[in-house]
Amino acid sequence: MIPELRQERILESVKSRDISYIKELAEELDISLSTIRRDIAVLEEAGKVISMRGGAVKPAIRIENVPEATVDEAPVVKKRLIKSSEKDIIAAKAAEMVEPGDVIYVDSGTTCSCMFSYLSSKDIIIVTSNYEILDYMPMQKASVILLGGEISDDLHSINGPLTEKCIADMHFNKAFIGANGYIPDGGVFTHSEREARKKVLVREHSDKNYLLVDTSKKNKFAFQKLFNVRDVTLITEES
Repeated sequence: MIPELRQERILESVKSRDISYIKELAEELDISLSTIRRDIAVLEEAGKVISMRGGAVKPAIRIENVPEATVDEAPVVKKRLIKSSEKDIIAAKAAEMVEPGDVIYVDSGTTCSCMFSYLSSKDIIIVTSNYEILDYMPMQKASVILLGGEISDDLHSINGPLTEKCIADMHFNKAFIGANGYIPDGGVFTHSEREARKKVLVREHSDKNYLLVDTSKKNKFAFQKLFNVRDVTLITEES
């Protein structure tokens, strides 16, 4: 089914009730979770639906005879629309690295969020500062630890001193880290100083570290350097 028709079916279903849950919509319309999330992001970008915490969505309410307001979406919502298929490929590759019994860290960011649907059926422990994990609960087998700390709504992330203290007392078999840019023979970068401190600490407390970035971030700098590419295993849609 072409995306436009699929999105129209989703919109019709959402409009039929006050609040819809993404998992229930996926089952009702026989659409995968990753696909329906992308479609909902498109509908939200168009101002037709509103995403809510806990994996819910509701129709956007418009007042008759009032001009439609410009929708000022959070950056993370817009990011979901960029390279969405590539991010899903990267997430699937990263999930293949996870083995039964692993304790893993999954970072904030739209690419890392895509991993959650691939991890649900694995017998593992997921530690994360990415509160989009709540949209994927309950997991089938995986146990989940959501770190405490300060909420950054623009990143759908939890960070700050409390988060860093929690990480400092933990050890991971594998960590899956996101970034805003990287230089193939140089550094890895992020825009946020708080996110930088968190990511660096995670790398120091993990046996194996994977960097999840699509190739649009290649040869791009950001405010804060994290570490060098050689310090992690790079996973892109082309790797």
